[in-house]
Amino acid sequence: MASNEQEGLQPGTAAPGGHGEATFPPFDPVNFSAELLWLALSFGALYLLMSRIALPRVHGILQARAHKISADIADANKLRTQAEAASAAHDKLISDAKSEARVLAQETHAKLLTENESRRAQLEAELNAKLAASEAQIAEMKVRAMSNVEAIAGEAATAIVHRITGRPADQEAIARAIAALNA
Repeated sequence: MASNEQEGLQPGTAAPGGHGEATFPPFDPVNFSAELLWLALSFGALYLLMSRIALPRVHGILQARAHKISADIADANKLRTQAEAASAAHDKLISDAKSEARVLAQETHAKLLTENESRRAQLEAELNAKLAASEAQIAEMKVRAMSNVEAIAGEAATAIVHRITGRPADQEAIARAIAALNA
């Protein structure tokens, strides 16, 4: 301190360029009232700027975002409802198409079964008619063959009797013998 007095400095101040004890100017009690005044003015000005300009803008931005989000959620709900309705309609359409296809398949199956049954009955009738005609033809041929057999048998018997006895055979006796064999 003695060096401060010699240099003509007031107590509590440091010499220029020296390392003496000095207080930090914002904490110096001499400047305290001026600093408080400037602090109050600066705070007031900042408060006015924030309350009149910045905060209304922020509030407007937040309201716009909230409105946009609400509108987007409403649109999404509306589209979801439409999608659910479209899905339900699509499911109903598929269900209806499947049931129509089942009914059509059953009708077609029944129709084909009826047609096949009628064709089978028609073919059976044709085959039965052909079978009856064939059986009649066979019976006729058998009768003809039998009549020929009787005639051949009669001629053979006549020839055998003539050859063995040397005289002509009795045709009535031969016919009776052939009739007895057929009966």
